[in-house]
Amino acid sequence: MRIMETLRQYQPVVLVVEDENLVRICVAMQLQDAGCAVIEAEDAAEAFREFEAHSGITTVFTDINMPGPFDGLSLVHKVFQLRSSVQLILTSGRGSPLGHEMPAGAHFLPKPYDCTSLAALIMAA
Repeated sequence: MRIMETLRQYQPVVLVVEDENLVRICVAMQLQDAGCAVIEAEDAAEAFREFEAHSGITTVFTDINMPGPFDGLSLVHKVFQLRSSVQLILTSGRGSPLGHEMPAGAHFLPKPYDCTSLAALIMAA
């Protein structure tokens, strides 16, 4: 019985990083509907500040191509260096990174993606 109670209490906390507002809002709403808590950021710099401020983040879902001083790929490497236990999921509509360009265990989900598949990937972790 305690295992079931623990599972019910577990709620993934997902940092969604996307520079296109409508896409970010849509993804955030669908992940919330799937049972995730969501923190939003519009670029990698803001996302890294949010990551440092919220120790409970379990997943970082980020677009690779973004404006600002660094991109989503750089972001996941910084996150991995600080907390390698965080699930990392990258997305892009401009091609996928090579396996050696991503931190160990990171996933790539090409655009356009299905939010149901994204939620399943997050919940499976």
